[in-house]
Amino acid sequence: MNFYYSARRALRPVGALAAAVALASCSKDILTVATPDVLSASVLNSSLGATTMRNGAYQDFVVAFSGSIDGYLVSTENMGDAIKTVDTFADRYFTNERRQNENMRGAAVTMYNAMHLARTGLTTSIVAWARVKPATAAAKDSLAEMYAVRGFMEDFFAEAYCSGVPFSSVAADGSFVYGQPLTTTQMLTTAAASFDSATTLSTGTNPKYLAAIGKGRALLNQGQFAAAATAVAAVPTTYKYTLYHSVATARQQNGIYNATFVNGSRYTVGTSEGTNGLNYLTTPADPRVPWTASTTRTGFDGTNRGLPIEGKYPAQNSPVILADGIEARLIEAEAKLQGGTQADRDSVFARLNVLRATGLASAITPLAASPTTQPAAVDMLFKERALWLWLTGHRLGDLRRLVRQYGRDAETVFPTGAVDVRVGITYGTDVNMIIPVTEKNNPNFTGCIDRKA
Repeated sequence: MNFYYSARRALRPVGALAAAVALASCSKDILTVATPDVLSASVLNSSLGATTMRNGAYQDFVVAFSGSIDGYLVSTENMGDAIKTVDTFADRYFTNERRQNENMRGAAVTMYNAMHLARTGLTTSIVAWARVKPATAAAKDSLAEMYAVRGFMEDFFAEAYCSGVPFSSVAADGSFVYGQPLTTTQMLTTAAASFDSATTLSTGTNPKYLAAIGKGRALLNQGQFAAAATAVAAVPTTYKYTLYHSVATARQQNGIYNATFVNGSRYTVGTSEGTNGLNYLTTPADPRVPWTASTTRTGFDGTNRGLPIEGKYPAQNSPVILADGIEARLIEAEAKLQGGTQADRDSVFARLNVLRATGLASAITPLAASPTTQPAAVDMLFKERALWLWLTGHRLGDLRRLVRQYGRDAETVFPTGAVDVRVGITYGTDVNMIIPVTEKNNPNFTGCIDRKA
């Protein structure tokens, strides 16, 4: 099942960072709202109520991931090297420049709160669904899908943020329960457990494949390469789990399009950013990174002109891939690389060329030669990941893994040196997002445990 939400059927779910956000209901008099933003217990305990909560939770997930110019996808790619901001607001350019601070507002808080809203909404929906829905195959698969999608959001927190994110929750009686700060490892373990629950419940292949890719991603982030490859082995290369957008409302639009495509937008495509950034905008264009040149497109700052136009998301309703079989094959290739022999490097080289031959409708020119050293093989693999997974929310996590798992110095991985879109500014040293100061409403939280990759 792919995510598609309709303003007429999908309401916002229970759950947010600082308070329990509930669904709206009306009195018998349609002009009188007795308890705004509160869904009655009788409705919550009904099958219709559970479905409404699920739809709302899905919508919140899509918004948090790819439906906002300040969502996960845009913000993490901004800290990486895939896009960069041409805005005038500090919350955006500090992220691009690797110089975040906890007092940032705007985009930084928007992203954090939206992610928690989706996570807690999915948790509440899971509980309601399990309580009132019959134990049919279809109901189990819907429940499995919710577990899997929640697992992705839990994984996103681990990939994007410093160690120490609390996972607060809403208790059965509706009270708010402040979470304890979780290390990056604990967040990934939590995500893996959600994916395991999805796998156990699944009767159909769609939620099972979605959970498998998510589990593989969580294991990869933990450096459990062989287990990650095993997790995704059964996923077909042709599998795709798609998030759909709509032009119906601003909330339903594709946030990446709004961030990077239109004239006067807040972001633009990055290429060779800060010395270390990949050259995404090759000529001719790599089919995995479609783009066109422009002499007229200008950023919001009014000073950056002639900006390129990305072509992966050419419309406000362009869909976004959350997980697919391509990622599964890339996980398997990385696991194979860990053997460290020339035979292993040759195998990875061959696997990547198979993807180039079969991953798109038309074949891509094959890689020229198998690398003869392990560092060169790592470079090859991560470049292929960056191109295949361009603008899908993987790049920040991959850059952090290059530091954490492969021993690279952060200043040889992340953008560094002079910032090309702001005169006189140099990049900082951040390798992840900082938890905003608003979390300090949580008495268990005092700040990031650490800012390590």
